[in-house]
Amino acid sequence: MAKGTIYIDADACPVKAEAERVATRHQMRMVLVSNGGIRPSANPLVESVFVTAGPDEADKYIADRCSPGDVVVTGDIPLAAKCVAAGARVVKHNGEELTGANIGNVLATRDLMADLREADPFRMGGGRPFSKADRSRFLEVLERVIRATNA
Repeated sequence: MAKGTIYIDADACPVKAEAERVATRHQMRMVLVSNGGIRPSANPLVESVFVTAGPDEADKYIADRCSPGDVVVTGDIPLAAKCVAAGARVVKHNGEELTGANIGNVLATRDLMADLREADPFRMGGGRPFSKADRSRFLEVLERVIRATNA
């Protein structure tokens, strides 16, 4: 069995099935953390953890448990920063890896965009939709990160 655990911030994660396939291939434990509403997997490597309802409870659970050798899948930038600080590897749903080298810029960009949205309440749109290319890139990056983590 591979070292480490894959933690999935599961409530709005579009790549749970892909992550489970990679975890299974590497015989790596995977933990789906959510507030509920996620169907538990029959896969013995996959554990579902349901945290109490409330803001950031899933994030707190993951941040408190991740460590070097673990991989965290999340689109939540503040959670990603905590996990990077704890020594975990972090992959966003679109395949972008967040590291100590880029997390500061990603946090700053997130904060800037939040300020811009707040300043213009009539601003339309949001992020671009999740695509097949994002899914493919996620699989490629997760595979590379797990191989590097378990090397």
